[in-house]
Amino acid sequence: MTDVDNGVLHTLFHSDQGGHEQVVLCQDRASGLKAVIAIHNTALGPALGGTRFYPYASEAEAVADALNLARGMSYKNAMAGLDHGGGKAVIIGDPERDKTEELLLAYGRFVASLGGRYVTACDVGTYVADMDVVARECRWTTGRSPEHGGAGDSSVLTAFGVFQGMRASARHLWGDPSLRGRRVGVAGVGKVGHHLVDHLRDEGAEVVVTDVRKESVRRILDKHPTGVSAVADTEALIRVEGLDIYAPCALGGALDDETVPVLTAQVVCGAANNQLAHPGVEKDLADRGILYAPDYVVNAGGVIQVADELHGFDFERCRAKAAKIFDTTLAIFARAKDDGIPPAAAADRIAEQRMHEAASRNR
Repeated sequence: MTDVDNGVLHTLFHSDQGGHEQVVLCQDRASGLKAVIAIHNTALGPALGGTRFYPYASEAEAVADALNLARGMSYKNAMAGLDHGGGKAVIIGDPERDKTEELLLAYGRFVASLGGRYVTACDVGTYVADMDVVARECRWTTGRSPEHGGAGDSSVLTAFGVFQGMRASARHLWGDPSLRGRRVGVAGVGKVGHHLVDHLRDEGAEVVVTDVRKESVRRILDKHPTGVSAVADTEALIRVEGLDIYAPCALGGALDDETVPVLTAQVVCGAANNQLAHPGVEKDLADRGILYAPDYVVNAGGVIQVADELHGFDFERCRAKAAKIFDTTLAIFARAKDDGIPPAAAADRIAEQRMHEAASRNR
């Protein structure tokens, strides 16, 4: 892997974004598999995180994404109250063109070679059917279909958790958790976003959507002929007048130096991972009076579901645990106010405390 430059290695070994325990580079020439498995922290237990299948521009970009995502999973799992550390895997390629049974089986063998230090699941570009294939080579696979002993689609509880985070944000900012009459912009109405729209419409919210896939937008508009409208792209969505809540539900980096100054919403609460493009964006949001519900806290419903699958899945048990995202989000806002810091920093402090306490017990 010739283009893993000093920047990536510096991130791994020296920067605040690093500190990973293990990074595995995987290649199977016969199937064309090229993948990266990153394990950030196992103080709380085996690393748990999904597998992203994405056409990265370079191997270095794939490594950097795996590192960032794995670190985020450590914090997400800690805040979700799970006995799991953080890990993530990325497969380099176009899932529409490059995904094959042989490739997924080869990937499963690499995950299995870690002996349970990393438990995988679905992410962008991978689905329940893919995990069923991976599981044929690796017993440390979650997000499988019910027919194969799994819990099925984790996006259902991911959306439910984000909805609870929105309700907590409304309670904190407006004194009432109800979203009835609120205007919510959802960027990305795919695996998670379309379930989120269902919750919002059931609550009586007005929803504005956008997605790079026009068929996804059409599906939403067909299902919800009233109360839902669409705009051309995210650039238009963040500028919609009267927007109360903005929900980034696609890829990361949605909040950056260009987005934050023009954002009309009073709350940001969405399903996408790594929404803050770089350190400091959380302060920019706070300076503008925009309440940010930390992404890895509110989108933890899915990982709560797949973690439960390891112990015999019970949907109602998982839903009850995902409902607690409401209380967790409120606690973060309270900690942020008490400490005089943005909510993202408050969430980090709470998660780091739990990981530190677990590491101390394990010594």
